[in-house]
Amino acid sequence: MAQLDVEEFLARFRARGAAVKDRGIPPLEGEARQQFIRQAEKDYLDYSLVGSASWAIEDDHLVLRIPLA
Repeated sequence: MAQLDVEEFLARFRARGAAVKDRGIPPLEGEARQQFIRQAEKDYLDYSLVGSASWAIEDDHLVLRIPLA
């Protein structure tokens, strides 16, 4: 099994969040456009939350602490 580089793991989530935020909206209309926007908002939230986490190893578990404020 490959060794987990937690800092690199979190950096990937930060990069994914930035990519979601910066990408354009494809030429969609109506409900498809609204659905795309809603999903992009959820993706950005998910990626940015994980990307902002601090971490620790506790009892052989990776623990991510995600600030909510």
